[in-house]
Amino acid sequence: MPTGPAGPGTTHVCGPFLRPAVRSRGRLCVGIDPHPPLLRAWGLPETADGLARFAEVCTTAFAGEVALVKPQVAFFEAYGTAGYAVLERTIAALRESGTLVVADAKRGDIGSTMSAYAQAWLGEGAPLASDALTVSPYLGFGALEPAVTLATATGRGLFALARTSNPEGGGLQGARTAGDDGSAGSGPSVAQSMVDAAVAHNRDGRDTMGLVIGATRDHGLDLSAFTGPILAPGLGAQGATVTDLAEIFEGSRELLLPNTSRDVLRCGPSVAALRDAALRVRDEVETALA
Repeated sequence: MPTGPAGPGTTHVCGPFLRPAVRSRGRLCVGIDPHPPLLRAWGLPETADGLARFAEVCTTAFAGEVALVKPQVAFFEAYGTAGYAVLERTIAALRESGTLVVADAKRGDIGSTMSAYAQAWLGEGAPLASDALTVSPYLGFGALEPAVTLATATGRGLFALARTSNPEGGGLQGARTAGDDGSAGSGPSVAQSMVDAAVAHNRDGRDTMGLVIGATRDHGLDLSAFTGPILAPGLGAQGATVTDLAEIFEGSRELLLPNTSRDVLRCGPSVAALRDAALRVRDEVETALA
């Protein structure tokens, strides 16, 4: 089983730094998703104070135990400035423990707006600075360039949405692009075009650009040229199993990062129970992907 520390406050998510973290703590990425039903199930108020207690318990349970933790930004944002203050403290505490933080914010825009998003989540010294950020390339992959440039400069990473786990995404992501001759529908799928663009970005060998590919379905993507990390949501409550991971991502396992949230979080509010649940899933993942 994975053992050993990853080192406090020194690692980021692009390949050369992610690999040691995965070797020492495994591939599992655990989400912090403090949605209202979970707060109620934990006996916490649906307030900023309840949010803070939820995040503190999760941080205590997961810090130093798994390689990556992924706070879902929306559930913090719902509480306004107080929620963002909780998120800042959570990110800082996790990173101080050497745990990599993936901010699940799915930011995507153009020009100076994308630059501002990048600075907020990836800039050195920024209050919300995380090790990686989920981004949406559906305004055009090139629109992500400010985030790619900053992530590369700071040694951080990006996870671009390619083939997501929600059923509604299939129509758009599976649609065919134009072929090289310009004929409609004869080119690769939209999702495959995202993979191909990520491959091109990673040719410098840094693997700054990762992908989000849901583990709940056969993604239908050619990942043979992709060397970066794959964040794979859907494990547990969304129906994917560790056996599915081995089948769906055959040939793409080295930096495969399965994500589970509710399946582990339902074991709270006990710190020990949360930690045990996360380590159980982590070990199951490692066994399945060995």
